[in-house]
Amino acid sequence: MGQCLSPCCEKQGRSSPVGSLADTGHPNHSRTQYIAGITVPDSKDNGCGEPNPAVTTANSEWKMFTPYPKLPPIKKQAVNAEAKRLSLISKEVSEAKILSLFEVYRDKNEDCILADGIERLCIDLEVKPEEFIVLILAWKFGAETMCEFSRLEFVQGCKAMKVDSLKGIQNKFPELLAEVGDKQAFKDLYRWTYKFGLDSSSGQRTLPTDMAISLWKLVFSQNEPPVLQRWLEFLEKHSSIRGIPKDTWDMFLNFTEQVGEDLSSYDDTEAWPSLLDDFVEFENDRHNQNVTAD
Repeated sequence: MGQCLSPCCEKQGRSSPVGSLADTGHPNHSRTQYIAGITVPDSKDNGCGEPNPAVTTANSEWKMFTPYPKLPPIKKQAVNAEAKRLSLISKEVSEAKILSLFEVYRDKNEDCILADGIERLCIDLEVKPEEFIVLILAWKFGAETMCEFSRLEFVQGCKAMKVDSLKGIQNKFPELLAEVGDKQAFKDLYRWTYKFGLDSSSGQRTLPTDMAISLWKLVFSQNEPPVLQRWLEFLEKHSSIRGIPKDTWDMFLNFTEQVGEDLSSYDDTEAWPSLLDDFVEFENDRHNQNVTAD
């Protein structure tokens, strides 16, 4: 790799190749070492009282081949606003806070929130118990009985909505209303409402007509079908209709979507519940009587 070019070494009349495996006879070049594949002389002096440049060069090469070099730190990418928003949405809620909130409204004698507690909850949420949003809230809780939230329903419902405070529930209202604007989501809410209205404690399987009328008014309060008022009037005028079977409840939603306001597209050969057949016949008779009277 080079020879010592110092004048004092020239007087000695010899030079020593750095890195040779042979003994040069010079006391400073008596042996060599191998480190990481590089031959490095032991002596730091070239015999002339000066640093050996070959050693300096070898040491520099040794530094270049140091094992396990330290890698530079990885720069963290800047988190944009959207990522922060998603991070906040996905943040886990506190079950302890949910349970504390449940205890505020829980009945003293039961491990659930009953009518009085729900009324107080609605007051604190600044809504009325008969409002549509309260029905949606009960649906999100998966409530099985009207005017009652069990501990499990309340906790799981809050977790599903990712809320653990009154303010959190209130802030969810616009999102919940927008959710049921979707056709399939509203269909799920509508069908759940029938079961919600039943008195499960007595094993009730058919919804009383007066309860069905109240629930129809509530579930359609945001988007009322044109035929709804005439349908409810028909039920109220016929006191003999004491109950609404589930298939009639379910099919009425299809009826509002498929049949026009004047009922002209109604096909009685299709498999409609008999109560809907009676309603269309009643409406046609009333319409014909009005035409005759004119």
